[in-house]
Amino acid sequence: MKAFLFGWNPIKFAWADMDDDIQKLKTTGKLVDNWSVASHKTIQPGDRAYIVRLGVEPKGIFASGIISSEAYVAFRKGRHYHRIEISIDTLLNPDKEPILTMDILKTGNLAKQNWSPQASGISIHPELTDELEGVWQDFLHP
Repeated sequence: MKAFLFGWNPIKFAWADMDDDIQKLKTTGKLVDNWSVASHKTIQPGDRAYIVRLGVEPKGIFASGIISSEAYVAFRKGRHYHRIEISIDTLLNPDKEPILTMDILKTGNLAKQNWSPQASGISIHPELTDELEGVWQDFLHP
């Protein structure tokens, strides 16, 4: 399975209803959101998605899910860009709960990946995907 990293910077984009989204996920088991994607030619439904908080502390992975749509073209602020939908399976509020921090992501083999991408929806190195999923699951279920 391929995996992709999506960036969220609360300075640039507020997630005002995050607590409502967390509650919706807990209650219904479903939460779908759309994100811009740089790797639109290689991403496919069924690929793994990790969402990393950037810009302000705490920085790190706070959400994950499965890509649930093909990439599609959207238009905003006078330009075209690609988006996909993610069926989110885990969503933590970084301001209220622990997240998988950059300190952990920058250790061992995981240090080979750029965890602070300039574009959202970049490919995670294939040789790191299993290790990342293991670290993420160990973090969520200690």
